[in-house]
Amino acid sequence: QVQLVESGGGLVQAGGSLRLSCAASGSIFSINLMGWYRQAPGKQRELVATITSGGNTNYAASAKGRFTISRDNAKNTTYLQMDSLKPEDTAVYYCNTRGILIASLDFVSWGQGIQVTVSS
Repeated sequence: QVQLVESGGGLVQAGGSLRLSCAASGSIFSINLMGWYRQAPGKQRELVATITSGGNTNYAASAKGRFTISRDNAKNTTYLQMDSLKPEDTAVYYCNTRGILIASLDFVSWGQGIQVTVSS
C-alpha cells in the first residue's frame, strides 16, 4: 500500500556528515508522522527523530544538537541531516511513516533500512 525508499547512507569518518532521505509513495491520503529509527548490532531499534505534518519535531537525546529532521509534505519525503557523526551512530537507519490511506485506513510503514557506518 505504501512504499518507502531510503537513500543517502554510507561510510563516513567521525565528525563528518550524512543526509538521509526517505520518499513515500502509494495510495496515501495524508502522512501524519514521519520519523527515523536506528538499530545497531546487538541492540534494540531506537527512536532517532520524528516530525509531524505541522513541523513539530522530537529527538532522542543522542541526536539533539547534531541531527536535524525535516520534511517536504508535497513530496511525501523526510530528511535526516546528521552532523558531527560519532562511531556510536553506526547502525541501520529505518524510515517510518504513519498516516491515512486513500481508502480511509490508517497505515504504518517501515523502510527497508539503510546502513550508516562512522569510522573512528
